[in-house]
Parts: sequence; C-alpha cells; structure tokens
Amino acid sequence: MQPEDLLPHELAASRDEGRDVTALAQQWTAAGGDLNPPVSGASPTPASPALRALAAQLLDAADALPAVAADDEPDDLAAIRAGWPASWSLPTDVSYDRLHGAWLGRAVGCLLGKPVEKIPREGIREILTATGGWPLRDWFTAKGLPPEVAARWPWNRRSAPTSLAENIDGMPEDDDLNYALLALRVLETHGRNFTSADVAQAWLDWLPGGRVFTAERVAYRNLLLGLAPPESARRHNPFREWIGAQIRTDVYGWVNPGRPDRAAELAWRDATVSHVRGGVHGALWAAALAAAAPVAASVEQVLDAAEAVLPPRSRFAATVREARALGAGADDWEGVVDELYARHGHLHWVHVRNNAALVAAALAYGRGDLERSITAVVSGGWDTDSTGATVGAVTGALAGASGLPARWVAPLHNRLASSIGGFDGIGFDELAERTRALAGAGE
Repeated sequence: MQPEDLLPHELAASRDEGRDVTALAQQWTAAGGDLNPPVSGASPTPASPALRALAAQLLDAADALPAVAADDEPDDLAAIRAGWPASWSLPTDVSYDRLHGAWLGRAVGCLLGKPVEKIPREGIREILTATGGWPLRDWFTAKGLPPEVAARWPWNRRSAPTSLAENIDGMPEDDDLNYALLALRVLETHGRNFTSADVAQAWLDWLPGGRVFTAERVAYRNLLLGLAPPESARRHNPFREWIGAQIRTDVYGWVNPGRPDRAAELAWRDATVSHVRGGVHGALWAAALAAAAPVAASVEQVLDAAEAVLPPRSRFAATVREARALGAGADDWEGVVDELYARHGHLHWVHVRNNAALVAAALAYGRGDLERSITAVVSGGWDTDSTGATVGAVTGALAGASGLPARWVAPLHNRLASSIGGFDGIGFDELAERTRALAGAGE
C-alpha cells in the first residue's frame, strides 16, 4: 500500500469521522489523483513520483487536522471503563469442552467464509444457486459451477485451494486464527499484565509482515519506523476503524470466563496498537462476547454482556443494538440483510461497523445454533471469513465441542496450519487445554 492508495481511504475515513477534508480532496484531484479507494491492496498502476509525494503530504495534512469530539466515542480506557457495570452475574467456571467448542467454532466459521471473501453478496447467492446450495447450508463447492459464473465471481485466490468442500484437509492458515495464536503466546509469555508494547513486539518477533493487512499492515510499518503504540495506530492509517482489531481478541475473553470487563481491558491493550474509536470498540465487544459465550446459558446473555462494555452513545454500540433487534425473532434472513445493507452499505467491506452489525444480527437470528448462525452471516457477504469466525466462536462455545455437528468439525482433522513459529499443525484440543490453563490461572 503506497501513499496514493492510502489517501482516498483516508479521505473517506475522515469524512466518516466528521472531519472536513474538502480542501485536501480538491488538491488531490487537481493534481490528477483518483478519489476512488482501491477495493483491496495497491492500485494496478503506480503513481508518478510527484503524485506519490503529494499523497504523502496530504496524508500528513489529514493526520494534523483537529481531532473530532470524542465524548460519545472515547477510546481511552478510563473513559470507557467508567461506564462498565460494577459487577457481573455470569458464572466464572469454564469447562474444557466449551473452550474446545469455541476454538473449533471459530475455525469452522472462518473456513466456511474463506473461499468467498471479497465476493459481494449477490455473487455469493449466484454461486450457491448455480451449484444447488442456496440457501447456504454446507461448504462451498466448485463442482457443477458454470464457467461463466466462476468467471464473474472468482473465488478468493488464496483460499479456494484449501477451503472448498472437495479440498478441505484440516484448517488452513488464516489471519483470524493467527491472531488468536499470537494472543495465546502473549499471555503465556507475559501473563495478564502484558502491555501494548508487548503486543507490538510479538508482532515483530512472530508475525510475518506478509500476513498482516489493512490497519495491521500500516501499524506494522509504523512500528518498524520507530512509532510506539498508540502512535503506531494513528500515522497514515485510514483503516483505523476497520475490522482488524475485532478479529484479534477472542482469546482474551476465553481466558476471562464470565468477566467481560477483564477481557475488554486486555483487548484494549491489543487493539490500540493499530486502531482507534470504533476499531477499538469492536475489539472490546468481541472479547466480551468471548468471555460470556463459554459460560452463558443463551446467546441473549452473551450479547447483553458484550453490549455492556461499549461506550453507550457510540456509533458502534448503536449499530450492534439495532442489528441485534433486527435479527431477534426474524425468520426472513434476507430481509434482515437487506436492511443492514440499506443502513451500512456505504461502508467499505472490511469496515468494523457493517461487519459487526452482520455478526450481531446473525447471532440473534441464529438463536445459538452454530449452523444456522454461520451460514446466515457468511451468506450476508462483506468480510465473510472474519464474521464467520466470530459467530462460529460464540456459537461453538455455547454448544461445546461435544455438541457440534460432526459434518462441520470432522474436516478440520484437529489440525491448524499457521505461519507463526511453533504453532503450525497444532491441534484444537491442545489449544483448548492451554487456554483452559490460562483461564484457571486467572481465578
């Protein structure tokens, strides 16, 4: 990602935050710059040296704009924590089976969404209809897919060789699982008193640079430039309120069963390496979901607990509350998704709010059932592997490993691939044991 790729995203992000970037946009277009953000990665044609230099200058200018009012959107821990309940009514004893279910569910949901990541909702439906799989109730397959449909909606090129029904052989590598492994390593190495600096160093020590994307890639580069958290999240980072931090924090919840507040505090330390405001709120919410799911009796309890750690007047909190209400009691999932797209379809497909809305709605709609929930969220589009992973983790924890359907779990072969040293090929049973040990250490 070069400055000319980042700048259009920055202009969109600043506008979403309520900052006036009209003058910056005019400078950019007057010099021949394109205001349309690249869908992913770098632009196909590099900018000229002069245009690239201007983009860097305009990114600096955007960073220097006055901060927006943060009363309703705090991302400092003290302000966030001030609104948390004084006590929690959830159980705190957690079983191995439910933690095992959380790990397995996260993998299953992620794997289901992998081949269609980046394919829009209408493409997902056309693929499934053409292969006799609509509505979604099983793994995606290329068998029987007409060539013209395949050409119109190409599978995710990195994921298709390992995530279609005909070629699944264990859980392939994915950043949604890599970050969970990294969180486990941070906790095993530093304990619960780890810092944001410890997370940043773990990235540099253990996470290959080619395995980080959007906000994490910007933060990684900022760390290499010598910027420490939280500044690593703020320089030239138009992805600061995207989904990245939300996919990193499940383990912080699993090791704090029944204590969403403790989970959210650990998540905050991790999230602020790369994200601000809504990006941080998503991380807190996911961690709280994960703290409640292995001990709660219902998905409603889980959603209640997660909403309780959010700044109540924030846009993120309003988004997940509204989406949950849409999904609760609904039988027409497509109608729910239509409404979510009407409200949030202007956001990038990797933004945090639209994806969190889809997660909240799918959890409420799924009523705790893994298959109903993951197939709903993945068929809804946007960041399919990440939303599938979060929904799968919650519903997997509610059911426990012993309650998960074999047809979803068996293809994993109790094996997870990873580029993080020491974890490649690890079993989900071992991960559950190590997580349980950390959860017990916090009692």
